[in-house]
Amino acid sequence: MASSSTTTISLSLATLSSTTGTASSSITQTKTSSICSFRSHERTLSSSLLGTRIRVYNKTVRTRVVEKSSTANGITCLASSSVLPSALLFDCDGVLVDTEKDGHRISFNDTFNERELGVTWDVDLYGELLKIGGGKERMTAYFNKTGWPEKAPKSEEERKEFIASLHKRKTELFMALIEKKLLPLRPGVAKLIDQALGKGVKVAVCSTSNEKAVSAIVSFLLGAERAEKIKIFAGDVVPRKKPDPAIYTLAASTLGVDPSSCVVVEDSAIGLAAAKAAGMKCIVTKSGYTADEDFLNADAVFDCIGDPPEECFDLAFCGSLLEKQYVS
Repeated sequence: MASSSTTTISLSLATLSSTTGTASSSITQTKTSSICSFRSHERTLSSSLLGTRIRVYNKTVRTRVVEKSSTANGITCLASSSVLPSALLFDCDGVLVDTEKDGHRISFNDTFNERELGVTWDVDLYGELLKIGGGKERMTAYFNKTGWPEKAPKSEEERKEFIASLHKRKTELFMALIEKKLLPLRPGVAKLIDQALGKGVKVAVCSTSNEKAVSAIVSFLLGAERAEKIKIFAGDVVPRKKPDPAIYTLAASTLGVDPSSCVVVEDSAIGLAAAKAAGMKCIVTKSGYTADEDFLNADAVFDCIGDPPEECFDLAFCGSLLEKQYVS
């Protein structure tokens, strides 16, 4: 990897017209490297500083920034902050593990094949279906649109039971994949959780997926010691799925924390909408299916969390989002 520089930057966006922006910066350089990218969509400041393009919030940002390598388009944000979140809340699929394409989709298709329904969800179709939160809701919407299989019952109540049975079997097949550890944790997940637990920050996973599937991911991939410290909110624990904020509101209430002191890590537009509607800060780590979604309202957007030496952000950066240093 080409050499690059670690840059300490204090940026204060004092004025920004519709066409130009100005900012002051103080810079200290050492050597390190990174391949991660950070984006804020609220304000953009172009700079020739060390050949990079820096995107800045409309507030004072004080972070230790690792400048890009020659092969990466972005910067890494490792903030120096005395503020910590009261709770760090993770989505599951696409955040802890990139499960959708080669996990859930395969398990849905295997279930359809076992039941001889004549249904297959290809990669592109499943990407569209992911706009619907919840597996049971996803199947119901698909069959309502394309027509129900011949083997499906006719009454609405029986169809609910039919969908529930399909989803139960799909979950069993998915859990078998997880137990075999065929789907790895995304980079930096274990690191960030360990940082939070080590500082007494509450950690929870908030997902529209089945509770057993989420528990399996947490237990088998994060390990029993971490799992017993992580609260899980999943499946039908709330009546309305993301983008409704209900699951995040429930998490804050159950954990006994103020929503405004929580930081959420999501990967999708519907998850982002749920977190923001709950009044929480939200960092997006893009996943395979969500890379091109609109994350305009995110507090930060990264390719991943990342492990050193290719770390994109840490717990202190999460805390820095809670420091309301807005410029008037």
